[in-house]
Amino acid sequence: MRHGKVMASKSRDTTSGSAPARILIVGGGCVGMYTALRLRAKSRPRETEIVLVTPEPYMTYQPFLPEAAAGSISPRHVVVPLRRVLRGCRLLVGEAVTVDHAARTAHVRTKATDDEGTGPLEVRYDELVMAPGSVSRTLPVPGLAHHGIGFKTVEEAIGLRNHVLEQMDIASSTRDPALRDAALTFVFVGGGYAGVEALGELEDMARYATRHYHNIQPEDLKWLLVEAADRVLPEVGPDMGRYALRELRRRKIDVRLTTRLESCERRVAVLSDGSRHPTRTLVWTAGVKPHPVLAATDLPLDRRGRLRCTPELAVVGTPHAWAAGDAAAVPDLTVGPVVREPAAGAGAPAGVDDAPDPGPSARPTAPPSARECAPNAQHAVRQAKVLADNLLATLRGEAPQPYRHSYAGSVASLGLHKGVAHVYGRKLKGYPAWLMHRAYHLGRLPTFNRKARVLAEWTLSGLFKREVVSLGSLEHPRAEFELAAGNKRPNESS
Repeated sequence: MRHGKVMASKSRDTTSGSAPARILIVGGGCVGMYTALRLRAKSRPRETEIVLVTPEPYMTYQPFLPEAAAGSISPRHVVVPLRRVLRGCRLLVGEAVTVDHAARTAHVRTKATDDEGTGPLEVRYDELVMAPGSVSRTLPVPGLAHHGIGFKTVEEAIGLRNHVLEQMDIASSTRDPALRDAALTFVFVGGGYAGVEALGELEDMARYATRHYHNIQPEDLKWLLVEAADRVLPEVGPDMGRYALRELRRRKIDVRLTTRLESCERRVAVLSDGSRHPTRTLVWTAGVKPHPVLAATDLPLDRRGRLRCTPELAVVGTPHAWAAGDAAAVPDLTVGPVVREPAAGAGAPAGVDDAPDPGPSARPTAPPSARECAPNAQHAVRQAKVLADNLLATLRGEAPQPYRHSYAGSVASLGLHKGVAHVYGRKLKGYPAWLMHRAYHLGRLPTFNRKARVLAEWTLSGLFKREVVSLGSLEHPRAEFELAAGNKRPNESS
């Protein structure tokens, strides 16, 4: 390593005793972590050097964020410490700002480079794995950027939990009826997994918490779910989606379908149906988009900003570049022939794969996006394994294998002891679905350590009452010291 530079090996011939091939993995999420684990396990001695760039030194298991927000799981148990898990790999905590694949160079900004003022660190590589994941997809809704709360990170999940409990404290102590109503109104935008599961878990928690307030009853809480489509949870199928809708409405949750959020200025949610809802809590879970770093690369993107990939998880037309997960448009070979979506700015498809055209009658009628793997953890874990195997195969002069996985189904929680599931053609609802949801994700949670801790917490939660304390002061850890030093206390409620 030179000052400001992390050098790659000059040769990629790993069979002649030369330096190992440097593999740069951008992103420490599900794909990044599992790819690094697989590469480390399958690589021969001195065959590879693995460098992983990630903004945080941990991987978040996002399916457990709703339970972490509700207090059913400790926040530290839904994250996996990468330094401990990825022994033998180099972890670089920072943000990849640009990738120049033609020069096999990435530029990474870290806290050290910011403090030093030296500019981003230059990282050289031989093979590139792009797995930066996705970020929340926002729309130009007036007031959203100022008042909206996301639900994609563990910090957002815990912040939302504290915020909900703080609003109940405000409602309990105020003498202003308008402020009380706004504090007890909770609006969620987006009826997919994140929105429905977060709402279900937090509504359960808040309803339980009302028993500790002398002047708040469960019926005082107003929960509103706004969804632009005509159903919720499309991932579990129409039948289970209708059941989930009935279950939510049975719990007095106001679900507005085919409805959009028009504005949330001045803490008033204005919907496309003309209704207005004063609220101090607006949670935005209306989809995701590819990570912005993809636009700062010279790699081919589709019209949605994702990396265009082959079935072997290689970036189209770009040797030594690989991608998987939310940031990659990976053909789903279980649906039909691969039809390439136009690249960004193109007006026509780039072409079809080398397989013979089976004729119009055999072509699927679904749009191109339906012929691509869904951006979920089920595909991400399996893609990471295939990607690592294919990368090593190319290093060894062997043929890579295409990724093919039939979708097993979906499970979703609607709160404590409530859920829906559609797995391998079987439809479950209520307690059995909730139990399957927990069992499935416990099995997928990385490391035995995390599995044991989560299982222990679930066991203890069945023996003791739910904890509903707010730790909102954690968001302002220096508040007390600043007050002691004579500074004004920051406003801790938002």
